[in-house]
Amino acid sequence: MGLAERRRALGYSQEGLAHALGVDRRTIGRWETRETKPQPPLRPQLAELLHLDLDELDALVGQPQAARPESAESQPRDHHGSGDLDDMIRRQFLRAITVTSALVALPADESAALAEGARRGTSDDFLCMNDHLWQVYQLARAKGSVYPLVRDQLATLNDTLDGQPEVEARALCGAAGDLFQLAGELAFDGNRYTDAAASYTLAASASKEAKSYDLLACALVRHAYVDLNEHRYTDATSTLSAAEKVARRGDSSLSTRHWVASVQAEAYAGLGNLFACERALDEAENVADLSGPAPKCGWLRFDDSRLAEERGARYLQLGRLDLAERALTTALGQDVLASGQSFRRRGAVLTDLASIGARRQDPDQVIAYGREAVQLARATSSGYVARKLQRLRIDLGPLARDARVAELGAEIDALRTL
Repeated sequence: MGLAERRRALGYSQEGLAHALGVDRRTIGRWETRETKPQPPLRPQLAELLHLDLDELDALVGQPQAARPESAESQPRDHHGSGDLDDMIRRQFLRAITVTSALVALPADESAALAEGARRGTSDDFLCMNDHLWQVYQLARAKGSVYPLVRDQLATLNDTLDGQPEVEARALCGAAGDLFQLAGELAFDGNRYTDAAASYTLAASASKEAKSYDLLACALVRHAYVDLNEHRYTDATSTLSAAEKVARRGDSSLSTRHWVASVQAEAYAGLGNLFACERALDEAENVADLSGPAPKCGWLRFDDSRLAEERGARYLQLGRLDLAERALTTALGQDVLASGQSFRRRGAVLTDLASIGARRQDPDQVIAYGREAVQLARATSSGYVARKLQRLRIDLGPLARDARVAELGAEIDALRTL
């Protein structure tokens, strides 16, 4: 089978494949006739689209293995499917958790015997690396660039789980629960909600196996965000109620229960319950009373720097525009580096302030905040900010006669193609 036959078997036209790769249709034609060969930077993406590994792609396009760039060769390949990270997450974790459960069921002496010669301290090493990956994720403008690092960490974790005694296996499950939450964040930011929910479910399973209550509560909170995004507020409330109960068994020095309350406020606002929303926000604000330095763990980043933006967003949901604007302006005035506010969070605040302008029929306010939000969404490729801007787009209708607003609407529409 040649490249053209493979393309047609998967339902791609030359135009469709070219669009997916960002090249001209004639380029696809030249590859198929072997007049030219795909350039190294395009080869991994082409292989993924055609459900091939790089060796199989070489056979189709005629490039010998020795010519493959080192960076591509070093990437782990998935021989079982499309090569998509989320498929790999499911397979690798199911295998890992099966191994762990079997080891936990063994008597202590047999479990220890299986682990003889295994490298010690692995869970600490993985947790340190996971913390580093969360930092990379927070700082990365293009969140998708973190995918290969998470994939490599997951593959290594899966291999390490083999032959570990019960205590170490549980600790490694905690590391897995941490890593799957990061994988879910990447999927959620990329607008792949089914994949995000699957990753969060796996994170919850791993965290439960590790008996890590804070980690489990955070996995449930992240799962609730999928429902919130789809406006399934009642379902989110149920999940968050479970997260609240789990968080009570966790470490009281962590901000877990305060984050749960903050997200509960979003669910209550979606249901139009102002009283319950404000009560939850008040509980979230108790995070400021935590004493001592904040524990450093990437999967839990809620602190008092987020209070103003959360309160502002909730008041906007409830239509309390003056209260919302006051809180959001305070959040926007915070120094990004000093507060730890991410570009994604800043983009969300800017979009909310633009939404207030749209509801007030104030084109100047819409433009002042909306343009910067679009620039951030474009620069970071953030699906989260782009989603909020799409909702703003709906509110722009009555202002469309203003040329500046019409131009902003076109820029928001263009984000769908990025």
